Amino acid sequence: MNDWQEQWWKRIEKTAADMEGFLAEVGEATESLVEEINDSVISLMEQLQTGVVGEVDGFIQDFVDVIITTSDTIDAALSEEWEHFADDDFTSISYHTPSIESHPACINCTNYHGQVYNGNLLVCAMHPNGYEDHSCPDWENEK
Repeated sequence: MNDWQEQWWKRIEKTAADMEGFLAEVGEATESLVEEINDSVISLMEQLQTGVVGEVDGFIQDFVDVIITTSDTIDAALSEEWEHFADDDFTSISYHTPSIESHPACINCTNYHGQVYNGNLLVCAMHPNGYEDHSCPDWENEK
């Protein structure tokens, strides 16, 4: 009667040993597969990086070339016009304050602009030359 129990335990021990060997082989195969995948991914990343860096470098160089060419063209065009523009009277803007003698209807009005452009006073948007009377219908108190 003890014989069948002993055989049974031997079978279980053999199955456990076989299972342990199988799992060890699976572990080794998995480790080998992971190393192979890792090597492939590293190789792919190196190739991708080299390709992308080359593409980006080429794009940046083309972009810089366009900027340099365009910049030279713009500089050449502006250099001719800039001399005339710098001497223009529009670069000097002065302010005119309303008084009893000049634009009395505009005193303390929020709409009053009072800047002189090229010798021309812009009083406000509603009345560019100012209002003729002493009280303006568009007058609003400054806040």
